[in-house]
Amino acid sequence: MILIDNSQVILASLFHSLNQMNEIDESFVRHLVLNAYRFYRQKFKKEYGELVICSDTGNYWRTEFFPHYKKNRKRSQDKSNINWGELFDNLDSITEELKENFPYKFLSVPHAEADDIIASLCMKYGEQENIMIVSSDKDFQQLQRYSKVKQYSPNRKDFLVCKDPQSYLIEHTIRGDASDGIPNVLSDDDTFVNTNKRQQRMTKLKFNDIKSGTLKTEEIAANWDRNQTLVDFTRIPDDIVALALDEYEIEPLGRRKDLLNYFITHRLKTLMDSIGEF
Repeated sequence: MILIDNSQVILASLFHSLNQMNEIDESFVRHLVLNAYRFYRQKFKKEYGELVICSDTGNYWRTEFFPHYKKNRKRSQDKSNINWGELFDNLDSITEELKENFPYKFLSVPHAEADDIIASLCMKYGEQENIMIVSSDKDFQQLQRYSKVKQYSPNRKDFLVCKDPQSYLIEHTIRGDASDGIPNVLSDDDTFVNTNKRQQRMTKLKFNDIKSGTLKTEEIAANWDRNQTLVDFTRIPDDIVALALDEYEIEPLGRRKDLLNYFITHRLKTLMDSIGEF
């Protein structure tokens, strides 16, 4: 299966156009989305099978567990000239439209991110069948502990290879992830949202001592558990995993024979010659 991290892949495709767009053009966005799907299907289908589109939903379980999760991303978007609300509304609308018309599995689970769906499928099938994760998110490197899982980064336009997934996960847990608002294990929960606080410096010596267990306090232990819950995919709640696996078992709604009508209806002239690649 080819697991598409939907919003991540689409935003990578839109990146160079966003700042030049005075308003969100739904037709343009639809074209870019479809062209991205076509590209990755052509690139990986022979070895990895069919596309599985994995999307985020709102009210993430991680935010309920840790209210500061990805808080600064929202602030950055609010300061941006891009109308992110309108863009995400368009992406949601287009995704639902494609779900009804294309012969791919489109998966979303309440309170889950695409990461949770991708991880659930890899944990279930990663030793059984070839899986290609299409995403630039480095968090997925831990899933390369499953022998048949690989990752392709649209940003790097190359494979993302992790030689030691377990060591990567331990380091990720200790150091946290500033881009997601997760402090290192030396720092308080509100480190990235409280302007009066700074993240505690993680020296190489401290890192090694924490990793080996030489440096261990109640605070570090609590922060380790916080970070592990947020970054270790084995800590995804069981009900989320079960729902993701159930969603995967549902057959696609769209039929390949109906694609021509869809392309005509939406005036996808430039993609018409490539309709067989979908």
